[in-house]
Amino acid sequence: MTTLTATIEGIGFWARGLPSWDAARAFARGGALVADAPARPSPQLLAPNERRRAPETVAVALEVALAACTAAGRDPATLPSVFASTHGDLGITDYMCSTLASAPRTISPTRFHNSVHNAAAGYWTIGTGAMQPANAISALSATFAQGLLDALAQLATGSDAVLLVGYDGASAGPLAHVSRSEGLLGAALVLSRSTRRDLPRLQAALADGQPSAAVGPLARHAGGNAMAPMLPLLDALAARPVRVEPATVAYDGLAYEELALGAGPGRVLRVVLTPALQPALEPAHA
Repeated sequence: MTTLTATIEGIGFWARGLPSWDAARAFARGGALVADAPARPSPQLLAPNERRRAPETVAVALEVALAACTAAGRDPATLPSVFASTHGDLGITDYMCSTLASAPRTISPTRFHNSVHNAAAGYWTIGTGAMQPANAISALSATFAQGLLDALAQLATGSDAVLLVGYDGASAGPLAHVSRSEGLLGAALVLSRSTRRDLPRLQAALADGQPSAAVGPLARHAGGNAMAPMLPLLDALAARPVRVEPATVAYDGLAYEELALGAGPGRVLRVVLTPALQPALEPAHA
């Protein structure tokens, strides 16, 4: 497969006790959880009444998506998007199944319309007024890698920038025994074709292999969530400096970080992260 590339312009993150990317970065570098962190996201994209009614999965997806766009300085309405969720909302799925089995006439229309897998993508496009394509992807443990591959393919075929959102909530009821997921987790990346050297970049290609072990601080904190396969990439981004100055680190000797994200049975999306460089200090040959 051809190697696909992207610049990471903005990142959004939310987990229990870590309500932002800044909090996640601090935690990954030896910090603590945020003591007064909210129990659930409160996406300002939605009107107050919609914010209260939206399920947690939608709330976390919108929260991190808007944070990533804000960090990138991008208008959300202009970006095509990829929403990757392993299960959608398993809590609502459990409610739907149990209600249909016991008292089908009492099923809630509101819960029903939030049960579809593309609910978060729908809320996002309505809330931002986005007319760009919005894809919803589910591929079990390969979900995040396949979402990243989709976003990178869109860049390679002409899109200037793409929003990628990965999120999952907790499973419930009998489904928890077959589709395990704990807590609430979401992260978003604004990926672009920019050639700016003051932002981190990634290169990715499909290959045979096994996924990288999830051993970083964020993976240990939220590893029970179904979207945990994305955490090795987030740990790698959180652990590195905001920028690396070639004046203090030999450019040719920079250790580019490589990791493998599970993309299906026996297949991985091999990702190489390159550090951000101060433009004014770039070596002549860079």
